[in-house]
Amino acid sequence: MIALRKFARRLRDDSRGAYIVELALVFPMMIIVTLVIIDFGYRMYLGAAVEGTVHRAARRATIGTATQGQVDDYIREQLTLFKAVSSVTIEKTNYYQFSRVGKPEKIISDTAPFDQYNTGDCFEDSNGNGVYDVAAGRSGLGGSDDIVYYKVTATFPRLVPLFGFMGWSKTETVTANTVLRNQPFASQTIPTVRCS
Repeated sequence: MIALRKFARRLRDDSRGAYIVELALVFPMMIIVTLVIIDFGYRMYLGAAVEGTVHRAARRATIGTATQGQVDDYIREQLTLFKAVSSVTIEKTNYYQFSRVGKPEKIISDTAPFDQYNTGDCFEDSNGNGVYDVAAGRSGLGGSDDIVYYKVTATFPRLVPLFGFMGWSKTETVTANTVLRNQPFASQTIPTVRCS
């Protein structure tokens, strides 16, 4: 019995191997946290690269030195320098005024029920298609003094293979957008008012 107490006391006071046990408990979490930080940092890096590319391309287009095809080619060319980017989607929509970005066409004369388009209302046909649209913009770069909304979406595979373990997708998507006004190199086209 005395030998058993001495053995228990000696075992309790013995700290050899405690560091190994602590390391075995902490090390997996340290690795996971480090990999998550690396993955997040990589996503932030690619997000900044996409954002910078969108701003440079938009600036080229708004000063009138690049065509729509040249803008698209420039964006794709810049983003393919990052070998990780697997797909790029580019959207360009132009508007007559800043206040109309992302909004429906402007109703000029409104009849009951108010604040919605109905028969008898007149509207600014900003895209020139002859019908009222809930999205007022026209596709493309537009003309002089038009406001252009650029949206670029890039998809890339994750850098760190945590997606299976953490339940994440294998790919990450980064979206960047900007709104700029084209330079006034000519007179702006004024939308036609149409009544139904």
